[in-house]
Amino acid sequence: MTSEIIFSPFLPLWAIALFAIAGTGLVIAGLFARASGALLRALVFLLLLAALANPAINREKRDPLSDIAVLVIDRSASQKTGNRMARTDQAVKALRADIARLPGLELRTVTVTSGLTSQNDGTRAFAALKQALGDIPPERFAGAIFVTDGQIHDIPEPGKPLGFKGPLHGLITGRSDETDRRIVVEAAPKFAIVGQEQTIRFKVTQRGPGQTGKMALVTISIDGKVRRQIPVRVGQPVNIPVVITHGGQNITELSVNTLKGELSARNNHAVIVTRGVRDRLRVLLVSGKPHPGERTWRNLLKADASVDLVHFTILRPPEKQDGTPINELSLIAFPTRELFSEKLNQFDLVIFDRYARRGVLPSLYLFNIADYVNRGGAVLVAAGPDYAGPTSIYHSPLADILPAAPTGDITTQPFRPMLTQKGARHPVTRDLPGGATSNPSWGRWFRLIDANRNSGASLMNGPDGKPLLVVARKQKGRIAQLLSDHSWLWARGYDGGGPQAELLRRMAHWLMKEPDLEEEALSATQRGEQLIIRRQTMATTAGDVSVTSPSGEKATIKLTRKSPGLWQAAVDIKEPGLHRLADGQLTAWAAAGNADAREAGDILSTTALFAPVAKATGGASVRIENAIPRVAHVKPGRAMSGSGWIGLTRNGVYQVTSITRISLFTTLAALAALLAAICAMWYREGR
Repeated sequence: MTSEIIFSPFLPLWAIALFAIAGTGLVIAGLFARASGALLRALVFLLLLAALANPAINREKRDPLSDIAVLVIDRSASQKTGNRMARTDQAVKALRADIARLPGLELRTVTVTSGLTSQNDGTRAFAALKQALGDIPPERFAGAIFVTDGQIHDIPEPGKPLGFKGPLHGLITGRSDETDRRIVVEAAPKFAIVGQEQTIRFKVTQRGPGQTGKMALVTISIDGKVRRQIPVRVGQPVNIPVVITHGGQNITELSVNTLKGELSARNNHAVIVTRGVRDRLRVLLVSGKPHPGERTWRNLLKADASVDLVHFTILRPPEKQDGTPINELSLIAFPTRELFSEKLNQFDLVIFDRYARRGVLPSLYLFNIADYVNRGGAVLVAAGPDYAGPTSIYHSPLADILPAAPTGDITTQPFRPMLTQKGARHPVTRDLPGGATSNPSWGRWFRLIDANRNSGASLMNGPDGKPLLVVARKQKGRIAQLLSDHSWLWARGYDGGGPQAELLRRMAHWLMKEPDLEEEALSATQRGEQLIIRRQTMATTAGDVSVTSPSGEKATIKLTRKSPGLWQAAVDIKEPGLHRLADGQLTAWAAAGNADAREAGDILSTTALFAPVAKATGGASVRIENAIPRVAHVKPGRAMSGSGWIGLTRNGVYQVTSITRISLFTTLAALAALLAAICAMWYREGR
């Protein structure tokens, strides 16, 4: 219970002040004049002045409120190094026990983990503290204790207002004698043109006491294969050239040998993911003769802005003799030597649309095309009736690469193309719109070139199980055969149409080795807080996938069949950075959040980063490798840290539960005293 005198004047303060001045003047004048009753007049004046001020005794019943301290626990990726987590748990236990023994002190706990994206990457301990302070009254905040390795990435700049008052203490979990070597990538391309050379710049750094090593050995691996080893001088930038050999992810891994007694080897390697893109896809389309489907091919390829199309249609074969002089023809000669000898390797895809041997291309050039495929090129053959006849291109050097041999027969009847079992799993034909294996909803075709499949895989069949679409790999290259010239019916919408554009697009991109259309592929992408693992395979089952996190932790993930040829699994992301996936056959890398995570960079513990903000608030930044400081509840204005102890503010905040007010000049006794004084003054002056 506390008591105090308060005033609730009946008149404005200026009116009471005028009354006080006037009354004081009269009293002083009476005293100088030695008038009788001057002292009684002064007493009456004081009583009237007190009555106007209306004094009262205010009594409050107060209940003290506890102060609130915040314990910020760092459980980010860098804290998993060495025995920091064990030391953190030990410190948290000791601090909680210490604070529990202090009366009038309450503890709130907040845990900080590593972020997953470039926006919240790293240890954002101060953001967590501010969030915890959202429901804490500022006058009750006693301070905060951070149990961390010192690698905090949102520490306010020196001199910047914090928005709260209270000591901030940093208890650093790491050792003072830590050493570490790491690779720092200074510049690396995210995207690059396939076939071009790119430069990666990096350097090797060493930190810690007693580091005398001047040279390090760096191993360079590309797509999982070791290419070379180079000695580098520590601290000096190094440039290495890397050729982007294929589309999709090109993985360059740099690793450096470890130091003796090094804190961790997790940052001794760096992975650079460069996505290879094709500059302009050069496609050569050769049409043997004009026909309804010719424009379909042209429109499809011209609609893609990334495709440079060279299209030739043979309108007048050499055997045609109509007597027209050459100089009167408006046609141009077919540039066979330029296209099929000098510049053949410049094309990414060659399409033969109903082409037949009619003396335009000598056997030497056809042999060049077969060699072009074996060395990594791509050929698509859209066969027509000529493929079944004596002028078929199968009866040429191309026979070595063509997977389907004509029988000489042609089937002419209505049929709906059907997906085979392999076609239902192959990325080219899997999930084609309307392509239900048993009863597809797309339109009918009317002609099929009968052929026997000698190699490759049949993805679509015609009537009686005859092959319709056959794809095959030939050494380093690829080839596809469409054994019908009626695919254009789908584009025209006949009998309901079909996914003609999508089918041809997938065929072309599979031939040009688009990574997303590989039959055997392993990949992963981030979706929210999960890593979605995808495994494409032509097999009927998919093996387990081993996932290695940036910190080196391994987990075996079982995949679930999502659709024919596609297996999938979802994994919770525990830390940002590059994750390695492997299933015994394929290896892939996936970036979760920020691939260049701060937590995977500098992992040495330090007191230096936290020291400025601790000093500005009266706190301390100390290591706890030898002892954990005790906690004291300290009055404001005193030191908040010392040898072996840290302090939290004793604010002395209370809550008023009841108020009792007693007015001094509104009671009968006060009124009687005032009347008695007036009567005494009147009596004295009347004598």
